[in-house]
Amino acid sequence: MSRNYKILDQGGVYFVTMTVVGWIDLFTRKEYRDLFLDSFRYCQQEKGLVVYAWCIMSNHIHLILRAEEGNLSNVIRDLKKFTSKKLFAAIEANPEESRRNWILAIFRKSGEFNTNNVNFQVWQQHNQPVELYSPAVLEQQLNYIHENPVKAGWVENSWEYLYSSARDYADQKGLLMIELI
Repeated sequence: MSRNYKILDQGGVYFVTMTVVGWIDLFTRKEYRDLFLDSFRYCQQEKGLVVYAWCIMSNHIHLILRAEEGNLSNVIRDLKKFTSKKLFAAIEANPEESRRNWILAIFRKSGEFNTNNVNFQVWQQHNQPVELYSPAVLEQQLNYIHENPVKAGWVENSWEYLYSSARDYADQKGLLMIELI
C-alpha cells in the first residue's frame, strides 16, 4: 500500500511515529515498554540504528533516527516485526493482563488482511516518516517529541518523563544511548 510519506534518503535523519493498531494503550504497562526498549537497544548495537530522540507514549512511539549503515526502512521494518512477535507473546502469556482477550482479538482482526502470512498485527503499517532536512525542522520535531508527555498531562516538565530522551537533553542519563543533536 503506497503512502504519501516515504523514506527516500535511507541515510537521512527522520522523524518517525510507530502507532499501535486501534490506538490501543499498550504501553501503559512497564513490561511492554521495557520489551520495546530492549529490542530498540538491539537495533542500536547490531543494526547501526542511531537515535537522536525518542518518547514512548501510551499507544505510539515518536523517534528521531537514522541508519548508520544500510537501509533505515529495513531497520524499522525489522524492529516492528520483532517487537510485534514479542509483544503479542508477552500479552498472550500474561495471566494478569486484564485486557488480554480484548487486545489479542484486535491484533488478530487487524492481521486478517496481512499478506505476509502473519495472523496478527500490532503496529499500524505506516510510520509517517518526515525527513529532517534543516536545523529548524529538526528542532521543531525534537520539541514536539519531548513535549508530548507534558501535553498529555503526565508530567509538568518534559525531563521528568522517564520514557523519553528529554532527560538526556536536560543533562541527565536516560534509558537509551542517544546522540545529542
